[in-house]
Parts: sequence; C-alpha cells; structure tokens
Amino acid sequence: MEFVPAPAVLRVLCADCGTPIVPNSANLCVACLRNSVDITEGIPKQASVSFCRNCERFLSPPTSWTIARPESQELLAICLKKLKGLNKVRLTEAHFIWTEPHSKRLRVSLTIQKEVLTSTILEQIFEIEYLVQYGQCPDCTKLAAKNTWKALVQVRQKVPHKRTFLFLEQLILKHGAQKDTISVKEVKDGLDFFYSSRSHAQKMVEFLNGVVPVRSKASEQLLSTDTHTNTANFKYTYSVEIIPICKDDLVCIPPKLARQLSNISPLTICVRVGNSLHLMDPSTLQVCELTSPVYWRSPFESLASVTDLVEFTVLDVEPSGTTRGKWVLADAQIALSGAFRSHADEDAMDFESATSSQIFHTRTHLGGILQPGDAVMGYFLTNANFNSDDFAALPPHRVPDIVLVRKAYPNRRKKNKPRAWRLRSIAKEAGEEGETGAGRGVVGRMGGRDQKKVEEDYELFLREIEEDEEMRGAVNLYRAKDDRPGAGAGVAGGKTRKKPQHAMDVDEGTMEQDAVPSAPAAGAEATEEEEDEPDFPDVKLDELLEDFDEMTLEEA
Repeated sequence: MEFVPAPAVLRVLCADCGTPIVPNSANLCVACLRNSVDITEGIPKQASVSFCRNCERFLSPPTSWTIARPESQELLAICLKKLKGLNKVRLTEAHFIWTEPHSKRLRVSLTIQKEVLTSTILEQIFEIEYLVQYGQCPDCTKLAAKNTWKALVQVRQKVPHKRTFLFLEQLILKHGAQKDTISVKEVKDGLDFFYSSRSHAQKMVEFLNGVVPVRSKASEQLLSTDTHTNTANFKYTYSVEIIPICKDDLVCIPPKLARQLSNISPLTICVRVGNSLHLMDPSTLQVCELTSPVYWRSPFESLASVTDLVEFTVLDVEPSGTTRGKWVLADAQIALSGAFRSHADEDAMDFESATSSQIFHTRTHLGGILQPGDAVMGYFLTNANFNSDDFAALPPHRVPDIVLVRKAYPNRRKKNKPRAWRLRSIAKEAGEEGETGAGRGVVGRMGGRDQKKVEEDYELFLREIEEDEEMRGAVNLYRAKDDRPGAGAGVAGGKTRKKPQHAMDVDEGTMEQDAVPSAPAAGAEATEEEEDEPDFPDVKLDELLEDFDEMTLEEA
C-alpha cells in the first residue's frame, strides 16, 4: 500500500503577536482579535429595573407592570428589554447568576455573537448587573392617594340588617367582580365601590343587575375642561338600589299587582332572590316571579323579616298530595314551642297562657321535610300588628293564624359546635394607610353601637348557608384550618391576626359565644343528653375548597 502524505498545513504569523495561526481573513489570533474588536460595545454593563413593593410587580417597558418570580423567564425577558444595542448582535444564551435575595441586585450572563470581519464571527460571554429600584406603580399610587377615583358605584338597600350585603360579598368574590375595585367603603345602608375607570364601574353595575333585583341611575360631575382641545374631565357616579325584600320575608302584595301576577294570593313569602323575586303562596304552592321594573312601578315593603320568626312544634303533618319541585303541600297541627311543659310560668298573663297551650291548624309548603315533633319557624299572625293598608284590607278568612317558613334545628344550635368551613371576605378599605382592618371585611367595618347586630346577622347568614343547599352552591366554602370557637369572622368584625396591607382576610365559620344569638325557643330547656336532629344539613367535605393564598384587590 502506497503511503500518501497528508497535505501540509500552512500557517501564518499573527500580525500583532507573531503566534503561528491558521490563515484567516483578519490574519489575527483569537486573543488579538478580541483585544482589537469589542462586540459588546454599545451594550450597557449596568442597568436598573423598577419594582413595586405593594403589588410585587416589575415594570415591563414601556408602561405595563407584570408579576414575575425571581429568576423566572418573565423576569429575564423584562431585564433583556431594558438593554439597548442587543438588536445589533445575535443573542445565543442568557441566564441568571445567583445573588442574595436581599441584595437588590440581579446578575445576568449573556452569550452573544457578531460578525466582525468578512466571514469572521466572534462569540463573547459577559455579565450585566441590574439594580432593583423600589417605586410605586400607577395603580398603587392611586390607592395611596385620596379621592383619585373616576367612577363610583353606590349600592344601597333600605333594610335593618346586613345579610344581603354579606351574601352579595360572597357572590362578588365567587365571580371575581372585585378585581378592578381600588377601594370599598361601608356606609349606613350599603357599600361604595370606587374605580379608576368608568368602564370598570359599568361592568360592576351589569354584574349587580344579573345577581340581585336592582334599579340604577347614572350621573356625572364636571371637574375640569379645556376649551382649546375640547376635552373634559368627569367623575361618574352610579346609584344602585336593591329591592328591600329578602329571602323568607312575609310580603303582602298590593291587590292590583296581585291580580296581574296570575291572580296570586296577596299574602306570600319570598322563597328565592335572584335577579328577580320569587314569591309563593304557602297555602296553594302558587309561585310568581316579580321582576325589578314591575316592582318599582308599584313598590311595597315586606311585613316581617326572619327576626320576627317564632318557633313552633309540629304535632301532626298530613300531606295533601300537591307538589311543586321540592315543596309539598300539607296540613299541619302545630303549637308554640314549650306549650305543653309541665311547669307553667307564674308571671305569664292569662291570655298568654291560653295562647301558648292552643293548637293551631295551618297549611304549609314544608310537608316534604316536616315530621311530628320537629321544630319549625313561622310568623305568628294572630299576635302580630302590621302597619300596612294592603294587609288590613285582606278579608279575615284569607289571613291564616300562622305562616310556616322553614324547619329549625334547636338541639344542634344549643351545642354551638364549631364549623369545619369558613368564608373569605374582601379586605379592608384600600385607601386606609397604615391600618390592617382588624380582620374585618367589607360589612361590619364601621363598628359602633350596631356591631353586635352585624355579628348576629352574620351568624344568621351562616345558618342560612348551612340549611339551604341552593344557597351553598352560589358561594365558595373553604376548609377551615382552625376550628376553635371564637376564632373570629372577618365580615362580622372578629379578632384575627394582622394581615399584609390590602390582603383578603378569612372569615371563620365560628363566632364568639357571646355574639351568637340564641334561638327564640319559648322556655325550651337545653340538656346535654339531647341528640342532634338526624336530618341536620351538614356541609359535606366534598363541597369545600382547599385553602387559598392571600389575594389583593388589585389582582393582575
């Protein structure tokens, strides 16, 4: 086999240092080429990034603010946008170099390529240091300042309790309608929602129209105007009024309106509140839907609310066979709770003693859930006195002695067991600087003399959630971490540990023992041996959501 020598490798000397090298277009070695040509020229070695400590967002040039975790791809993209001159080179690699978290420094290693001479591409690795500068984003600046809102939504309901707004708060949280709100303030008969844009306020009004029966009115106020550019600055206010009728209220419909609503009996109870009212005649199971425009053409108020309910004991129930959904029409014999106790009250009046031992016959829509011996809540019309011309005009034979509303569970309520679930609430007012809100939510922040009344309303609201499966489906229930009694309720103003500014508090499903309103049992004695009602509507674990991270009003 003939030996073929390899071709000779021709080498030349470097023009600067004289080192033998493979010939190239520059006739320079790599070291001399880097010394003579700097491809990082025009790229700054130090830069700064803006960081908002309130909302923990970085400024993404030119004007947007983005949430980015340390050493994340989003933060790396923000850092690269801050560099000038990268468009003149080819970026092949970029990664973070570890630094102390508290150093307020970010170090990024870049690998770039650039053609320096004809067919000569030079690659270089260098490091850039970023200084994290603290500041405030425009949204947090508006929160810190007073009276910077552009639109206001005033929600009002003229009722003596706060249960409607407690439920409305849960609906807002479930649908995320609070994300554009910059501040929430509690007033006498409702809440005020502040927004930085008119469109956000209009979106809130549309949401309220879809979940509760309301009427709204818009107004605007001129702040300033420029005649040269024909521009003006306005503040917009939307007044939203909720119909002052709540679930389980006793209602007497005006006769003219009752004839228009399928000729229903004027004396009804409100069984459901959505974007319209659902009224039902408990003696016939006839249901009518009362929309907001129809109501406001001839408004009326409820005769009695759930605070006027009286506890009765069921003696006998006989279903009549008529059903409508979950309601079953039945004839019932009832008596006041504790009517047949062995020891009578010596201080009781004669007519009170006669009434307490009397057996009443009534027709009810609760025939499907009532059994003899059960406790039931109802309106005692025989001893009631209503200031209503429509009720006074009703014929006496059309007014029952008692109107039953819902089943009661006195044995379970007496034991005061802690709930295994809790609610969350919108945080304290966003414009309050340096305050934590003391664990209060939107409702109950005013405090004062009516604070105990708010706590009682909150406990009644929790009971309604437990006993109404349809209502539980409209809110988010979270698994409780600590079931200690008296752990505090954010909405009702319980004492909890301090939270970060603008953070959402957690409403525990338990109240302090002195804040829990006692059931209106007329002389019923509580014993430790009493067992819970077998059909008590416990909240199942599969209905509860896992715990959540702390959220803010200004979600990104």
